[in-house]
Amino acid sequence: MAQGKRCRLSDMKPGDRFRIEKVDVPDPMLKRRLLDLGFVPGGEVKVGQRSPLGDPTAYRVCGTTIALRKEESDYIYGEKISHD
Repeated sequence: MAQGKRCRLSDMKPGDRFRIEKVDVPDPMLKRRLLDLGFVPGGEVKVGQRSPLGDPTAYRVCGTTIALRKEESDYIYGEKISHD
């Protein structure tokens, strides 16, 4: 995946760093939850490990590790900024 290309957080691989541009969730309760957890536009996320079955995935955001299911991370758009 090319750096700077807009994509979903769920498309990232472990070790990728991601900058959030938009949280586009149809469910207002889920959107509020994601925003409260720190998934806000302009924020940076580091992708951690995936569970053995591939879902959920751990994300490091605002100094905390949060596990999200693919269906939740599909709503978070932005760009890959690096890979550690």
